[in-house]
Amino acid sequence: MSSESIENAVFKALANGKRRQMLDAIKHAPLTTGALCEKFPEMDRCTVMQHLKVLEEADLVIPRKEGRERWNHLNALPIQAIHDRWISQYAGHAMSVLSALKGETEG
Repeated sequence: MSSESIENAVFKALANGKRRQMLDAIKHAPLTTGALCEKFPEMDRCTVMQHLKVLEEADLVIPRKEGRERWNHLNALPIQAIHDRWISQYAGHAMSVLSALKGETEG
């Protein structure tokens, strides 16, 4: 998979609010799929599994099978890569523009 298609998969996964909430739910500790279903009672198990599949395809969730349970672990590295490639560069540019604007208004 190319780096562009990986980025596209990450952006697609993060574009959905429920998927972001699911990532928040496993941020501090992995959860079983059943536990995620309990945290999101407004979704049926099939929908939770579909969202998990999108997160897995983006490498944001790493599933581990332990017996009959499937534990979902957060992989934050793709988010860090997006931050490094896009957010940090644009944030730096925005800060320099704001600094220049502040200098002009004060001068």
